[in-house]
Amino acid sequence: MGEFTRLMARDGHEFSAWLAAPPPDASHGGSRGAVVILQEIFGVNSHIRSVTDGFAAQGYVAIAPSLFDRAKRGVELGYGPEDIQQGRGYVLQLDIKQVMLDITACINVVRHAGPVAAVGYCWGGTLAYLAACELRVAAAVSYYGSRIVEHLDRRTHAPVQYHFGELDKSIPPEAIEKIRTADPSGEFHIYPADHGFNCDQRASFDAPSARLARERTLAFLAARFTSD
Repeated sequence: MGEFTRLMARDGHEFSAWLAAPPPDASHGGSRGAVVILQEIFGVNSHIRSVTDGFAAQGYVAIAPSLFDRAKRGVELGYGPEDIQQGRGYVLQLDIKQVMLDITACINVVRHAGPVAAVGYCWGGTLAYLAACELRVAAAVSYYGSRIVEHLDRRTHAPVQYHFGELDKSIPPEAIEKIRTADPSGEFHIYPADHGFNCDQRASFDAPSARLARERTLAFLAARFTSD
């Protein structure tokens, strides 16, 4: 459904982004708004492109920036141990302020469609939280953002929905409680699943949890965008 396009951030950096528009025959009649999909540490791979296309099918203009382009272009990783180490290495090479510039460029590109939300997974889940703190988004959805606890000195200005797996050792209950305390207006959901439960290409994929989280995500976005 989507295709790669080229964008430029405010500092002149050019990067790729997977952009998908709602189908012309969608029953909702026009765009519901826009969603910026924020990648895991594995790049804008086939899974993230599929997720982006899925939001477009639901009536949103959806875009997924290739945030690793600042370190290496065209990164698409799998989910094995070597891929994990490689992905973490790319994250360490990035300046978070520059990453925010790339996300901002995407927000500006899709803003014509209406309110914009940030939806992120894994590393992107932390970026979605930061977008709700710093960028012009109407809402954010964070799936298992394990590094959110490192940024709790920042406060959200947009509503955030959080999804965590109770078996996820990288985000223990005490970390979730810290996030609840920092964002008492946030909407929190805990699932009987592990880290990465939304990704159908990972061994930790949990179909019932992923299905319920998606339903809650779509309801959250619809309610927030309707109120705008």
